[in-house]
Amino acid sequence: MPEGDTVWQAARRLHIALAGRVLTRSDLRVPRFATADLTGRTVLDVTPRGKHLLTRIEGGLTLHSHLRMDGAWRVYVTGRRPGGGPDHQIRAVLGNAEWTAYGYRLPVLELIRTAEESRAVGRLGPDLLGPDWDPAEAARRLGADPGRPLGEALLDQRNLAGIGNVYKSELAFLAGVTPWLPMGELAPDVPDRLAATAHRLLEANKAHPERRTTTTRHPGTPLYVYGRAGRPCLRCGTPIREAELNDRVTYWCPGCQHGPAPEARQAPKSP
Repeated sequence: MPEGDTVWQAARRLHIALAGRVLTRSDLRVPRFATADLTGRTVLDVTPRGKHLLTRIEGGLTLHSHLRMDGAWRVYVTGRRPGGGPDHQIRAVLGNAEWTAYGYRLPVLELIRTAEESRAVGRLGPDLLGPDWDPAEAARRLGADPGRPLGEALLDQRNLAGIGNVYKSELAFLAGVTPWLPMGELAPDVPDRLAATAHRLLEANKAHPERRTTTTRHPGTPLYVYGRAGRPCLRCGTPIREAELNDRVTYWCPGCQHGPAPEARQAPKSP
């Protein structure tokens, strides 16, 4: 699932393949930009911003993309047939003499002026993996609405940029509270701890293909609660539960996490 660490990895792959090289192929398969031709221009850099990707191109242009749930960028040696999905799912192609990048199922793809990037990403909060990371500001934004459930606050990219559904559930578990607990009912130090923990986890995972929030004592179980409905909690043994929070599946341990929770679908225990 594309979250801040996954997007950082995608940006790194794209930067290595494209930055400093002249585009010999350019194909933006969205109606608004279908006639745009970027060939002959040099890619300057590829920068992640939260869950957004900014591919900056010579001439003051930026290709802005967002992966959301299903999008992906794949890089192949130029001339090799891509394998990231059917051809009709390709939304963008950027290629040079050595490498070609294909953007699959991109729900957001737009060509904007680099000077106007703030229009696309200016509302984001402190970037967990960016040079602007400010833990105090992130904690302040998280707690700005006392009545808001923790899970909603964590997913709001205007508070801190880079958290998705996996980290939402994992951070709530590590804080010992349910994602439905209002921010105003958290202990005063929890927003600061949440911001610090989120930063630590994304930093630790940005260079690894398998995301992990558990310790090395659980080598076969990389996550505490996400995707583990019906399985025993790694700490207390209580079956993990799942329910929805604003149409997002959410996981928690009723034994370790205090606070309100809806009537949950409890999956059968694994054999």
